[in-house]
Amino acid sequence: MSTAGVIGLGAIGGGVAICLARSGHLKAVYDIRSDASEKLTGVPAVAASPAEVARQCDVVLIAVIDAKQARTVLTGPEGVLSRARPGLNVVLLSTVSLEDLKGIRALTDAAGVGLVDSGVTGGINAARNGLVCLVGADDRTFSQVKPVLEGFAKAVVHMGGAGAGMAAKIARNVIVYGTLRAGYEGVLLAKAAGVDVRKLVAAVEASSESVGGPLMLLGREADPSTDADERKLRESVCVLLDKDLDAALELAKSVGASIPLAELARRTDRSVMGLEP
Repeated sequence: MSTAGVIGLGAIGGGVAICLARSGHLKAVYDIRSDASEKLTGVPAVAASPAEVARQCDVVLIAVIDAKQARTVLTGPEGVLSRARPGLNVVLLSTVSLEDLKGIRALTDAAGVGLVDSGVTGGINAARNGLVCLVGADDRTFSQVKPVLEGFAKAVVHMGGAGAGMAAKIARNVIVYGTLRAGYEGVLLAKAAGVDVRKLVAAVEASSESVGGPLMLLGREADPSTDADERKLRESVCVLLDKDLDAALELAKSVGASIPLAELARRTDRSVMGLEP
């Protein structure tokens, strides 16, 4: 069984460590807080340095806040890469830009260490094996780290080669935060029109299963460019989109509200519906 270490024992890293302790993979942890593991069930005491974690482990998972912190724990006389050796793999759980990921990869490549980018989501359930890993790595490296990832995640999805996991996580964040903006604009209109927002939220949640989410069109197998029935369906929904967003824009104008996301969706209606690039 591969031995694993976790660097960064915050909400995600701490949860990952707890799960790996349960699965029998966890060997060592590190955090700048020397007492960070004391309340984490089954997790050993914090090691003296990132280098010590790398010395003991085959797979080192980095769950720090940003790229700067990731580079800090990797480099220097007490960094992970000071213990570089064949077969050592680093898994980056932190969400960073692809440019920052490229810089981090240059460091690991120079040291002869494998780097896996693994965007994660579901942090609130990290300690209950609730994370989903979006993984970018070549097939060989992925096969080496997969058992460790499965030791703490409920789903491990190999998105593609190097960088694909981080790109997928970034795209996922656009969907989530864009949806938050949509909710904000809807509530803005509702409040301005005197609607009880709590009742609106309850109604939206009650209808969500039948209406579908932000990816409902992307989940359809039929291609509107080659399937006449699918194109007809999307054309009819596009008519509804235009009608409904026109009503929303009219309401926004009457109450003096700004809803730029709705304006953009109306202006790019055919692209939103997958009828144009």
